[in-house]
Amino acid sequence: MSIASPARIAASLAELWSPRVVAEVDDAYVKVARVHGTLAWHSHADEDELFYVLKGRLRIEMESRTVELGEGELFVVPKGVRHNPVADEECHLLLIERKSTQHTGEEVTDKTRSLAEQLRPVE
Repeated sequence: MSIASPARIAASLAELWSPRVVAEVDDAYVKVARVHGTLAWHSHADEDELFYVLKGRLRIEMESRTVELGEGELFVVPKGVRHNPVADEECHLLLIERKSTQHTGEEVTDKTRSLAEQLRPVE
């Protein structure tokens, strides 16, 4: 077991919208990401998704409402809810997702990352 600094790791990532696994807790992965712009409208049929803002601001658009998160705030998108994460400026995130969660659900875009890509060692 090793110590990890999610904020430092997120800041060091070269790619946008490319989450990296930094820890495992039971059947969930703890991931970090550096984001800017829009990801994609998608949903996760069987999994909730926790977004925690390490740095910056994140807007999560959903069909029924939109939430705005600042540093130190979190929000859980319930399973089955279509959502679209948006960062108008660079934002660093910590995500907690079940290991079965696909990055952009059933939607596949140029920003979609496989689990193998998310599990790559952070340099």
